[in-house]
Amino acid sequence: MSGAFCWRRFAPQYGGYCAFAMSRGYIASTDPQAWPLHGGKVYLNCSVSVRTGWVPEIAQNIALADANWLSALEG
Repeated sequence: MSGAFCWRRFAPQYGGYCAFAMSRGYIASTDPQAWPLHGGKVYLNCSVSVRTGWVPEIAQNIALADANWLSALEG
């Protein structure tokens, strides 16, 4: 359907777990008010203050979180 909004496109990364925590190798819950968009994707964080610290190095943090994603779920 042309022009239809696609919710899947904006599904949070890392299953909705905190992207900061994932970049450090563990899972944590999130605050729905603490999210940045980057590269067309939503990254949730556990708090607004964590988001503020996470965003300045977002590309590096995403790379770390991507690398930790599967092992963090197993741990």
